[in-house]
Parts: sequence; C-alpha cells; structure tokens
Amino acid sequence: MFIDYGSGKPGYGDTLQAVRGHKYDDPLARPGEADLTAHVDFSALSKAATAAGARSRPLVNQGEFLVKLGLVERANVLGRGQDARTREMIAKAIERLAGPQAMGDLFKVLAISAPGLRLPVLDA
Repeated sequence: MFIDYGSGKPGYGDTLQAVRGHKYDDPLARPGEADLTAHVDFSALSKAATAAGARSRPLVNQGEFLVKLGLVERANVLGRGQDARTREMIAKAIERLAGPQAMGDLFKVLAISAPGLRLPVLDA
C-alpha cells in the first residue's frame, strides 16, 4: 500500500519540494531545516509492480479510500456523546484527511498485491 502525493500519469518536471513550518520553502535555502519530498510517479510504480508479476489496483484518491474504509462511520462513533467543540475538531480532521480541497484529492492510494489476493475495500 502506497499513500502519498503524486500523479497517476507519467510526467516531467521538477517535483522536488521543501516544507518548513507547514509552508512551502526553497529546497536549497535551509539544508537540514526543511522536510524534502518529491511527487510519486504512481504510474511507473504500478508498471514496475505489474512487470514483476504483482497485481496493481487502480489509483484512488485518499478521500475516497478513507470513506470506503469507514471514516465517516468512525467519526460518528468518536463524536457520539462529545461536546460541540470536540465534534467540530473531529469534523475538521475528517475534512483535512478526506476533503477535496485538502489531502483527500492531493494524496493518492496505490495498492499492490500478489495475483489472486482480494482486497475488499479496493476490489468492490
């Protein structure tokens, strides 16, 4: 299971990024003080897995994946009997993880398994 941000289509360009203090930063400006990352080429990863004999599932957005796993139901259970502030915090966390304007569309999920292995959440 690969969960990260990237694209399902091969592409070219500079995907190296730095994040410092929850904001984008110049990757070369402060060595050792920022988190460096790069976009994952999920297409290449899927092709390599398939070429090695594994089964690669279609790429899905993190939001869709988490909803299929029961994110909404889990949030309802966590919020039951809680005060309004706590329920609001849970709702904001869900929006951040699964919302289309946040990590829900930005992050992707790629599942790879042995041929014949069924993954219920992804093999509907």
